[in-house]
Amino acid sequence: MSGRTRTRACPERTCVGCRERVAKADLLRVVLIEGACAPDPRGTLPGRGAYVHPTPVCLDQAVRRRAFTRALRAPGALDIKALRRYVEQTTVADQATR
Repeated sequence: MSGRTRTRACPERTCVGCRERVAKADLLRVVLIEGACAPDPRGTLPGRGAYVHPTPVCLDQAVRRRAFTRALRAPGALDIKALRRYVEQTTVADQATR
């Protein structure tokens, strides 16, 4: 042994909104369920996933660029009401704890 400790590589993902590469733990996974974008905070739902910062700014950029449709390989427009509600609730909760 050389005495070195092995550091574990942290998985990185790209936010579909701002296109920034960050640690997977800092992003929210989004999956397609019956034509709607659903938040997957635990990262365990089946299917193809897209990652976005859980902020309204990145969510708006992703919607404007139609990034969810491309990343999830979905035909047509997607319903993002549940996703937007989740992001707004987590943003309010984060601000309340500060």
